[in-house]
Amino acid sequence: MPLQQEIIHKTDLHSAHNYHPLPLVLSRGKGIWVWDVDGNKYLDCLSAYSAVNQGHCHPKIISALTEQAGKLTLTSRAFHNDQMGDFLEKLCAMAEMEMALPMNTGAEAVETAIKAVRKWGYEVKGVPDNQAEIIFFEGNFHGRTVTTVSASSEEDYKHHFGPFTPGFRIVPYGDAAALEAAITDNTVAIIMEPIQGEAGINVPPEGYLAATRKICRDNDVLMVMDEIQTGLGRTGKLFCYQHEDHAKPDMLIVGKALSGGAYPVSAVISSREILRVFTPGIHGSTYGGNPLGAAVGLAALEVIEEEKLADRSRLLGDYLMRKLEAIPTNKVADIRGKGLFIGIELHKEVGLARPYCEALMDRGILCKETHDYVIRLAPPLVIEMEQIDWLAEQIAEVLQDEG
Repeated sequence: MPLQQEIIHKTDLHSAHNYHPLPLVLSRGKGIWVWDVDGNKYLDCLSAYSAVNQGHCHPKIISALTEQAGKLTLTSRAFHNDQMGDFLEKLCAMAEMEMALPMNTGAEAVETAIKAVRKWGYEVKGVPDNQAEIIFFEGNFHGRTVTTVSASSEEDYKHHFGPFTPGFRIVPYGDAAALEAAITDNTVAIIMEPIQGEAGINVPPEGYLAATRKICRDNDVLMVMDEIQTGLGRTGKLFCYQHEDHAKPDMLIVGKALSGGAYPVSAVISSREILRVFTPGIHGSTYGGNPLGAAVGLAALEVIEEEKLADRSRLLGDYLMRKLEAIPTNKVADIRGKGLFIGIELHKEVGLARPYCEALMDRGILCKETHDYVIRLAPPLVIEMEQIDWLAEQIAEVLQDEG
């Protein structure tokens, strides 16, 4: 049996089948490129769902990882460590906020945000105990825990995982009037993505984020922005909400590229007024803020800043968008996104996006379908223009009309 098939067989035999990966086995990565176990080279256009914005195995991040791994990896928060303070200082400065709470995975950070806004609602806003409501949006994706799927409108994510966490309301995405109508005296927060990634790179109408910010302020409701996928340069701004004026949220949730893909690091970032609701003993994580993750996180943030990755994403994303829009094909219903976060939606009569992703894999490009009919493109932000030219050529070949 060939090596790739042998590894896939072993994985399928011993792993729960909660993913449907493309049929290849990766063993090495560098920058925008990855290689399979047979030595075939691919352009990574998924970036581990935007976790490797800085490129695979960025030397500065790997150096921070290996150096810290030889010193101290974990203390728990029972003690201080010499890495977390510098990391959080940098993170808060870049986010223009006062305080952060470090966690590990994105879903864990979302759960932390939910706890924070509920506690704020009871202790600051004065909502009656156990009556707090949080508003989410149709098409959202905030993780796979029972609580985060409780807020989902996707039935496949919820089937046979109930009973679910109460206290959530779901409104249409991009509809400011529907949001305002859903707010009650018990509403403590809205939690939203500035662009919905898993839903198919759904970009809201211009002005929607600013309108949402005003609605929240007028109703004493916290605005929480989940920038786990869209943040840290992906959309052409450091944070996606910055594409609009007057849209700064009360709280940011970040993860993925916060470590450049080298280690699980996430955080909730907000004001002292909001995060002071956490007092010793009421919330925590053994690994949250550990020195290894903090060292990696600091290096990852420095790379984003030093290499001007948000600016690169804006310039190269605009360039890629123009190249894609110029492809002569009748198969495409829509091309949308910001920066290097782009979705190509196919007409439903054309068929599912999966075969097109497989065809691109055969041409040396790795991307993944989302919501059945959308090809998601999100290469590392260190990609060069000549590689975008080649990428666009391959996509054009795959999408060309028959006959």
